[in-house]
Amino acid sequence: MTKEGTTRAGGTRAGTTIVVDIGKTLSKLTLWSRGGVLIDRQVRPNQVIEIDGIRRLDAEGIGAWIREGLARWADRAIETIVPVAHGAGFAALDGAGADAHLLFPPLDYEQPIPEAVRAAYHAERDPFALTGSPALPDGLNLGTQVYWMAQQYPEAMARATLVPWAQYWAWFLSGAAVSEVTSLGCHSDLWAPEQGTFSPMAVRLGWATRFAPLARAADTVGTLRPDLAAQSGLSPEVRVLAGLHDSNAALLAARGLPEIANHEATILSTGTWFIAMRLAREAFALADLPDGRDTLVNVDAYGQPVPSARFMGGREIETVIQIDTRRIDIRPDQPLLMEAVPALLERRTMMMPSLTPGFGPYPSGRARWINAPVEWAGTWYARRAAICLYAAMVADTALDLIGAKDRLLIEGRFCDAEVFVRALAALRPDTEVYIAHAHNDVSFGALRLIDPDLTADSQLRRVEPLEGDLSGYRAAWHAQMRELV
Repeated sequence: MTKEGTTRAGGTRAGTTIVVDIGKTLSKLTLWSRGGVLIDRQVRPNQVIEIDGIRRLDAEGIGAWIREGLARWADRAIETIVPVAHGAGFAALDGAGADAHLLFPPLDYEQPIPEAVRAAYHAERDPFALTGSPALPDGLNLGTQVYWMAQQYPEAMARATLVPWAQYWAWFLSGAAVSEVTSLGCHSDLWAPEQGTFSPMAVRLGWATRFAPLARAADTVGTLRPDLAAQSGLSPEVRVLAGLHDSNAALLAARGLPEIANHEATILSTGTWFIAMRLAREAFALADLPDGRDTLVNVDAYGQPVPSARFMGGREIETVIQIDTRRIDIRPDQPLLMEAVPALLERRTMMMPSLTPGFGPYPSGRARWINAPVEWAGTWYARRAAICLYAAMVADTALDLIGAKDRLLIEGRFCDAEVFVRALAALRPDTEVYIAHAHNDVSFGALRLIDPDLTADSQLRRVEPLEGDLSGYRAAWHAQMRELV
């Protein structure tokens, strides 16, 4: 993906598309040409609001920002808008058309759920082998949110039309309420991926009929609402697609790469979450995935199950370095971080999981340093390099849990962190490890809903494994884990 004016022909005014990407940390608007050239980008840090002592998603603030952002591109010939969002959120609408409104602000998935509510909900959940959805903390299981909100707002929820968070933005833009499987199949407890239907619990509790009708991610659900068209200056004929879950959009982008398409491969998307999604070329069963270690089954844009594993890597890195997470991957620091590695390997300096209790392949682990880098020169660089090794160790474990092999593509915020990607390549010598330098893979994947033949300009780079005794380091790390358990 390139910036305006660098390559593709065809102009930048005709046939442009806007991708609305509502992540956990950032909201992004990107403008693309028909040929897949990135023309412009707007970014807004998300706010968490609190109402009645409960953390909420800032739907109102994001909506106001989108209105302003669309107006900045009024002089562009916009054809299509595609919404993308994280999967652990839903909205309750009073109605299903353009005149509907939010009945209450959506829940933030990091809001703790009352223990009595959680216990009652867990008695209702279907087995992991049916849904591929593990029991997760806070509101990360979407069903937990629906269950709690039905108690908080019983009258509203009884009449509500429910939509996943990505499809809330499709409704915001078009006035059409739909649901879509990549969001419903994202550790929600609401979907049975092998059957391709709502889960028995969702049917039994009446939620399957409360959710808006299903649409495919690439379906046009409507055109731009008249009020948005008038305010923004965009054409009321702009098409709005149903959209999809953000990690699945990154997966769709990767499928357009020749090194990945039609091969056994795994995509490791890195950001606040590190999410590994395996494009398996062989049959797998949900029962093969371990319950309780943050493995799960996502559902892709075509409705197919995708074995996945995850941990909150970006949040963990931030917890240790306590500054902007870019500081482990900015280019000028890479040589100094690499220079710190030999001493870390020799001293067996290690961080043990988990820095985000309840998440990842070691949800019950107790975070602690082994031989902490506090008493020798270069501590600042060593500390950052050590957390890169930690991320590689946890990622290696997560990849093993889903049977990842042959090819691995690391994309997202941390693909330029040399210690992390090269350590992971050294830990997996039988895997071809690649990185993608583009930082708009989610948006580009959403663009491929419109044109599945679209390919990225960026070339993948094969990762050179880190030198040093990584196998001994891994053995010592796992030995420490056994002692801590």
